[in-house]
Amino acid sequence: MGFNCGIVGLPNVGKSTLFNALTATASAAAANFPFCTIEPNVGRVPVPDDRLATIARLSNSAKVLSTQLEFVDIAGLVAGASRGEGLGNQFLAHIREVDAVIHVLRCFADDNVTHVEGDIDPLRDAEIVETELMLADLDSLERRIQGLIKRARGADAEAKAALGLAERVLERLKAGEPARGLAVADEEAKAFKGLQLLTAKPMLYVCNVSEDEAAEGNAASAAVAARAAAEGAEAVAVSAGIEAELVGLPEADRGAYLESLGLSETGLTRVIRAGYHLLDLITFFTAGPKESRAWTVRRGAKAPEAAGVIHSDFQRGFIRAETMSCDDLVAFGSEQKVRDAGKMRSEGRDYVVCDGDIMLFRFNV
Repeated sequence: MGFNCGIVGLPNVGKSTLFNALTATASAAAANFPFCTIEPNVGRVPVPDDRLATIARLSNSAKVLSTQLEFVDIAGLVAGASRGEGLGNQFLAHIREVDAVIHVLRCFADDNVTHVEGDIDPLRDAEIVETELMLADLDSLERRIQGLIKRARGADAEAKAALGLAERVLERLKAGEPARGLAVADEEAKAFKGLQLLTAKPMLYVCNVSEDEAAEGNAASAAVAARAAAEGAEAVAVSAGIEAELVGLPEADRGAYLESLGLSETGLTRVIRAGYHLLDLITFFTAGPKESRAWTVRRGAKAPEAAGVIHSDFQRGFIRAETMSCDDLVAFGSEQKVRDAGKMRSEGRDYVVCDGDIMLFRFNV
């Protein structure tokens, strides 16, 4: 099961620099002109989790494998993208394929790096991109509604229900509000997802600040954080320049470099963690002498679904999951001691996986 975040924004805001640092590669060309990214670059990055190293140590594991998120570097949008301006239609299609959107906003001034709108105003930039996404949603939704109306006239109960939902979304979009803020009942969730709306995707704002403002941010990033809070979105301030420099340093020197800048961790660690949280994901673990490994599922997943993340046969032939918590393993010091203390549980098909569970799946196919 893969989860991905699309990195979007206007040209020259630092998207590709951020992507390069995230993936520790130079696969995305970073250049001082619009549309230097044409096809989306894709990279997978490990999700930081201190628990995994502890589990591996207590399990005497030979290998340690982190869970990962996928990041997609999507070329810069411009005003008019929903009408095909720039390379808009192509880029909007790429956004439609991701699970969540990371919107990079330029919050630094630099005369050597041009801005397509002429000056620095991240709230305006956010509105430009959001407007293009909403216009694209309006166009696709209006066409979809016409098809639903025809089906509803034919006494299609599912189409009637979907039509009511689509009309509520349309009303919201016409009012200039993204679809992600709409209250959707549990029984409507599947139909809402089926509308494939760009503005329904969770949003993380990444404020690209200058190196000397990385620790505290600035007035521009504070304004973005306030916007995010009002929307129920998230915001993180990072310096893409610092992150790019870190990639070129030996790992042993990175801590001292961060400390000299007043930082306790990389901005990218916070971006990855925020992206993970944005998608409402949790981590469960498998552990043993061969390897300790972290796995990702959406919050609320049941044990067979978690088993299926490892292998479809595990889900198909699921019998039970022998389960202990990471906290119990740490408290007792070994799996055997957890068993001796009666803390090892046998969980069935209806068990909802908890963050930090260590699971051994029993199956038969």
